[in-house]
Amino acid sequence: MSLTTLKPSPASTNYTITMIKDEVRQLVETGTVSRQQPLYVLCEFIPPREWVCVESELERCEYLLRDQIGDLIACENWASD
Repeated sequence: MSLTTLKPSPASTNYTITMIKDEVRQLVETGTVSRQQPLYVLCEFIPPREWVCVESELERCEYLLRDQIGDLIACENWASD
């Protein structure tokens, strides 16, 4: 599985944190990655030239690559409790 739907917005060459969170949430929901894994495992699913942009956006938003994936997608809305 790869993040082929993760594309930069046409107005810029940067990935938004919202785009990254949405894609990562899908990877977690499908069981491809777990919330306890560090963010750097995401590089396995993103082509190297695109990873540079994703990594830059994560750092800009003050995420460290050693942070857990769950930290990135912590704010989830549940339909029912």
